[in-house]
Order: sequence, then C-alpha cells, then structure tokens
Amino acid sequence: MTDHTARLDHVVLWVRDPIAAAGFYEKAVGLESVRLTDFSAGDAPFPSVRVNEETILDLMPLAMAERATMLPGAAESSGHPVNHVCLSLPADDFDTLRGRLEEQSVPVTDLSYDSFGARGLAKRSFYFRDPDGNILEARHYD
Repeated sequence: MTDHTARLDHVVLWVRDPIAAAGFYEKAVGLESVRLTDFSAGDAPFPSVRVNEETILDLMPLAMAERATMLPGAAESSGHPVNHVCLSLPADDFDTLRGRLEEQSVPVTDLSYDSFGARGLAKRSFYFRDPDGNILEARHYD
C-alpha cells in the first residue's frame, strides 16, 4: 500500500558555521546530526539534523547562498532566514528541551498558551534562537 499523504521533508537554514550549528542542534535541542562526518571530510555540501524519521533541517553554509540557482532570482533571496520553524514535541520532551536550553544559557521566551498550529491549539509553546539567529518555536499539544 502506498501512502500518498504530503509530508514536510526538510527545511534549509542558512548558517555561518555548519559544524557549530550541528553542535548546537545536537547539544541544546537534542537532534541527531546527519552527514556531519561527510561534510567535515568535504564529501557532502552541508550537514543536517534529524527532527524525526521523515524530516530534517539542512544546515546550509551561508557562503553557498550566491550559488543558489535552482530558480531564476533564487540567489538574490538566499541567505535570508525563514520567520521561524516550529518543533512539535510530546509534553515531557517539551519540558526537557526547555530545561536543556536554559542549562546552556540559551534565552527562551515566556510560555504561550493555546496558540494555533497544524494540529489545533497547542497547550504550551515558546521561542528561542539558534546561534545564527534562526528562530525556532517548540510546542506540545497533549
């Protein structure tokens, strides 16, 4: 049986130092690196971090922005961060993430309640930045 449900595959984040960015996402956010060894060896153009079995965040070197030519005009818009990326977590993982970020002195916003998202109203959410200024939101629905 084939599943024809649309899914989010990846989001590209522009970063100054992909190795440092991967370290942040591993240590502070708790995501597993993908292709970091290959990137370090020069065998991959960028590393990624795994959000779940189907979704990754690509940590694209900002230096590659001028080479973004997949569409006419893409290079001119490359290098600008998206507004934010939202990670939906179970409640325990949400609390663990917030604690880990605070332990590592990563500033976090106050908690918000009942913010709307893909699965309706999230019970709690908060925002934080990675070292490159990309904004992430964490939330849980249960």
